[in-house]
Parts: sequence; structure tokens; C-alpha cells
Amino acid sequence: MTESKDFTIDIGEVPGYTEKETSKPSWTSLVTAENISGFLSDWTPFALVVSYYVFSTCLYMYCSERTIAIFWFIYMITNFYIAGSTVLEAFMSITPCREARKIVTQAEEKGWLFPTANNDLLILDLLIVAYLPNEKDIIMDRALYALEQIDYPRDKIRINILYNTPKSIEPLETQLHELTERYSHARVIKVPNSTSKADNLNYFFTLETGSDLIAIYDCDHYPHPNAPRWAVERFIADKEVDIVQGRCIVFNSEDTFLTSMIAVEFDKIYAVSHPGRAAMWGFGLFCGSNGYWRTSLLREMKMDGDMLTEDIDSALRAFSRGSKTVHDLNVTSYELAPTTFPAFWKQRLRWAQGWAQASMKHLKMVYNKPMDPLHPKYSRDFTARFGVLSLLLIREFSYYLVTQYTCLVLSFVIVKFPRSGTELGKLVYFQYPVSQWLFIISIICLIATLWITNQVKSEFVSRRMIILFSIQYPFYLVLSATIGLYGHARQVIRYSSWNPTART
Repeated sequence: MTESKDFTIDIGEVPGYTEKETSKPSWTSLVTAENISGFLSDWTPFALVVSYYVFSTCLYMYCSERTIAIFWFIYMITNFYIAGSTVLEAFMSITPCREARKIVTQAEEKGWLFPTANNDLLILDLLIVAYLPNEKDIIMDRALYALEQIDYPRDKIRINILYNTPKSIEPLETQLHELTERYSHARVIKVPNSTSKADNLNYFFTLETGSDLIAIYDCDHYPHPNAPRWAVERFIADKEVDIVQGRCIVFNSEDTFLTSMIAVEFDKIYAVSHPGRAAMWGFGLFCGSNGYWRTSLLREMKMDGDMLTEDIDSALRAFSRGSKTVHDLNVTSYELAPTTFPAFWKQRLRWAQGWAQASMKHLKMVYNKPMDPLHPKYSRDFTARFGVLSLLLIREFSYYLVTQYTCLVLSFVIVKFPRSGTELGKLVYFQYPVSQWLFIISIICLIATLWITNQVKSEFVSRRMIILFSIQYPFYLVLSATIGLYGHARQVIRYSSWNPTART
């Protein structure tokens, strides 16, 4: 323990004083209520999750064999359902993938002549949304790329740079605003009093720009030069489409092992799960970036700044009123994955809590009736309602099932510690005869899903990455479930800090 030092103030030169006065800082001045509140807010979720794991593991250690058998059967059945749903989505994604490839082949054969003449294209506002302190190193590069590389008639598109910053960053801000002098289709807007992406977007929605469509991109994205054209063609071909969500691809997969795993995960999500779910359940979702909206719909809905994942909330609100969202695999965009585990952890915790918020808010879609004057004939059928139940409730509940299974296995290891790898395998997977079949079927489902993912993998993902991803997939599931629990714990204590991901 260090010795405290006196803080002395020499006031001998001050008129009326000839001696030194001594003052000491008090703990009450150093440890404020705000510090305590921040500490509790940051560490209470951690304590809750650790307590959950310890309590659950200890509980299983004292359960009877019959009770353990019941729990084991429930968890294996649940695992089978999740694996089965995943592989069904994967198989359902085969048709959209084939159609996307067919359209590209036809475009190549025609010399990349798109169906719609340039003069008949819709007017597009493409938004690049940035938080400068975190994205100051990449915003100029992304802005120049969008202004120079996107292949769309310049009289039909505006590239809008929307940014907010708590402090002035020069000469960057001046250089950004100078882009409007060099490029006729550039618009740079510093959003006043903004503290979030939602604030930036809502401010833009108040501006009358005359556009037919609005595309939203995070600052770390490189849209494919033809992505806007593919999206607009989709709107023109189907007048009922309200939102087109494109495919996001991680392009820094070679940076670290973590980024390579995220790259495989994104291929699995955007090229397999999203289009497969849309085909299976009958609805798609806007995912936050590389998404195109009809301007009238987006201006009316806006973004809810009280939601941590305002993009998922807006997607569910759009679906709740009957808006049609489609996933187009030709509308591609390339983005950065977090390169460090702390950055990944912060990002996924924010997503987990945001999904928990959105799930609680929109679970009512399972049973209520859509009320929207723009879609008076829309009615959610049983398939769509069950899809909502699976997406919002079963998915959130699966975090507990996966972690409970993990705690059950830990209790086995503690009580019946295996002496060999064979004993460990038997202990973990084959405690009961039915487990063998459920486990084998789940493994087959996983292999089938990853095989389909391999067929549609991006140019930045190798077969080796997919194999490594499949090997560590059980650990990834436990990590994802733990992050989900952490997000729930944060929601319980009303954690509201926004932790943006730094981009370099």
C-alpha cells in the first residue's frame, strides 16, 4: 500500500496570508457515484453469467441419474431441431443461388447490358454512414471508391457521406467537404447533435432529395460497382418489393484466424441462411448495411434511436406491416471483420443485446394481426408466424439450451473425470443410446450445411478455412450462446453504452 502525499498550496504571496495550508483529497471526491454506477454496469452482467454457469454445473452434479437422463434427452432433441432447421435453410438456399448465377451468366452473354435503359432507372440516394473518431482512417478511401467506382448513371445517383463526430477532425473534414467541388454527385453532411447511426439516418430522412430509393452502407464497406444496378433492376422487375438486402462479404479474411472464421460465418449467413430462411419462412430481413429501401417507406418508418440494433428493429417493423424484403445474392458488398477478440466481443455483445430488445418488442407478430393501410390485404400465414417464433423466441432460448448442455457435460467431467479420449467421447456424446443417433444426424446436418456453404463461398474464403470452421464449430456455438446470455444480462440491467467498432 502506497503512502498518501499531502497537497500543499503556498499562499504566502497572497495578501493577508503568511503560512502554508495543507489539504488532502478525500475518497468522496475521487470515487463518485458515476464511477460506481459505471463499474456496476460493466461488471454486473459478467457476474450474472459466471454465476449462471457455476450454479447450473453444481446443480447437475447433485441431480439423480434419471433426472440427468431427462435433461440430456431434451438437450439432444433441441440440438437436433437446431441442426435440422439449419440444414433445411441451407437446402432451401440452393434455388436462390442457382437463380443468381443464372442471371449473372445471362448478363455476361449480353455484354453486361442490363434490362433497363439508363434513362429509365430509378433515382438512388446511396448513404455512407460514419462515426469519424472510429472511422477517420477509412472514410476518405471509401468515399472516393464509391464516387469513382460505382457503375450507375451519375445523373441518377447521389453519394451521400453522413458523419457525426464529437470533436472537429481536421484537415479531414475540410477534405471531405471539398469532394462536392470535384464530384457533381457527391453530398457531404455533418449531422448536428448526432450520437448514433440512427441519428445520422433520421436527419437525412428529413431532407427532400427527390430519390426513389435509399441505399444504406456502413463506412467500412466497398459496394461492388454493379451492386446498385442489380438492386434497382430488382425493384423495377417486381413492383411489390420494398427492400432489397444484398450479400455482405468479409474481405480481410487473411488478416487473422479470427477474421478467417468470421469470413466463413458471413458466407454461411448471407449466402445460405438468409436466402434459405426467406424461401422457407416467406420473409426476408434488412441487415443494417448493403440494404436498399423504397424512399417513401424508409422516410415514414425512420430508425428507432432507442434500439441498440436499430437496423433489425426497422427490418421487423417493415415485415410486421407487410413490406416485402428480398435477398439478392448479386447485390454484393465487401466489409471489414474485427481483427481482435476484444473488438469482436464488443461488437457481438451489442448485437446480442440488440436482438434481445428487438425479440421482446416484436414477438407479438406470432399472434397479432398486421395493421397497415398500405398493405390492407396482407395477412401473416402459419408458416410466417412460425418463422417469427423460430427467429425471435427459439433462437433466443437456444442460448440457454446450448449453455445448459455445456454445464451438464462439465458436471460429468467433474464427477466422472475421463481417463482417455475414448472415455471423454463416450461421456460427452454417448451417455445414452438415443444420443448416438441424434448426434450422428446432427453431424450430418452440419456437414451438409458447410458443404452447401463451400459451393457458394466468396473469393476470400478457402476450403481450408471452412474445414477449420467446422472443427471449431462446437466451441463457436458455446461462445455465441455465452455472448447471447451476456446480452440478456445487459438487457436486464438496462445497459445502454454504445461501443462502436474501430476501423482501420
